[in-house]
Amino acid sequence: MLKRIYDWCIDAAHKPYALWIMGAVAFAESSFFPVPPDVMLIPMSLARPQRAWVYAAICTATSVLGGLLGYAIGALLFDSVGHWLIQVYGLGDKVDAFRASYAQWGAIIILLKGLTPIPYKLVTITSGFAGYNLALFVLCSIVARGGRFFIVAILLNRYGDWIRERIERHLGLWVALGAAVLVLGFVVAIKLI
Repeated sequence: MLKRIYDWCIDAAHKPYALWIMGAVAFAESSFFPVPPDVMLIPMSLARPQRAWVYAAICTATSVLGGLLGYAIGALLFDSVGHWLIQVYGLGDKVDAFRASYAQWGAIIILLKGLTPIPYKLVTITSGFAGYNLALFVLCSIVARGGRFFIVAILLNRYGDWIRERIERHLGLWVALGAAVLVLGFVVAIKLI
């Protein structure tokens, strides 16, 4: 099954609808979807290394737009569900301290976590919940997500054939490692937030 999905992504790189799907995945991953856009970005960039820059730009733009939805989820749900949960857990006195801490260190948090495999939706929702400055949030998101996706594009553009050979030879291992990094990133993010 992994091989079929991988082959579909490789073949899709030559079809116009693939950009829309990859953009939708990047958008959704920044706000609510668990699968990162790398599942399409990497195979498509391997299939067409000269277009890796375009794919990275699309992932960046749609990820930042999806981040705005995640920000809105964090900001809007705090007044309804979030406030109630904080009271249930007796954390009402810690909300202001958290927001003050996030106001001071938010840019560093967004930049560092945006570059890592930590699910970005946690950063976007937390930023909205903390009421982080929206303009700074967007700027940091562009830098972090752009950095992450363009690093992938540079590596795949430069070493694509070598990487493709190794991925195709051990696809199951690479998918398992990617899943483990994603789960580990999620666990670390939960503990840090």
